Amino acid sequence: MDWAGWALFGLVATMVLTAVMIAAQLAGFTRLDLPLVLGTLVTEDPDRARVLGFVIHLGAGQGFALGYAIAFALLHRATWWIGALFGMLHVGIALTVLLPLLPGVHPRMASERAGPASTAVLEPPGLFGLNYGLQTPAVTVVVHIMYGVVLGSLLNHD
Repeated sequence: MDWAGWALFGLVATMVLTAVMIAAQLAGFTRLDLPLVLGTLVTEDPDRARVLGFVIHLGAGQGFALGYAIAFALLHRATWWIGALFGMLHVGIALTVLLPLLPGVHPRMASERAGPASTAVLEPPGLFGLNYGLQTPAVTVVVHIMYGVVLGSLLNHD
């Protein structure tokens, strides 16, 4: 297991993913502002939330990178294309399981089932994140494949 590679390359891959997601949001391809969504888990101030959300996302990215690194170690192989496959699995779970469950734990997000609460300031992402725009699933798939490709490429010691 390449611990130093995991620690460094996990940060690199997460920063690439996050930067492209933010760029896509600013370019109008998606309304999903992931740092804001994550940061408002802990604060209602939007500026502070974006900073804290970025830090939370870096931590989550490190956790996922650890999973990727362990999987690469178990396979005794890390390549860009295996990383891309892992990215496709990762995004499949994120879009179909994690995002739809988020309103159940997010204190400032409305629920599609229960309706908006007085403290809800964010709309629920919905299945595939479609509530944040029709291009949101495509953007999310692309950035997660990029994440896997970066990790697979950088952890490859051939």
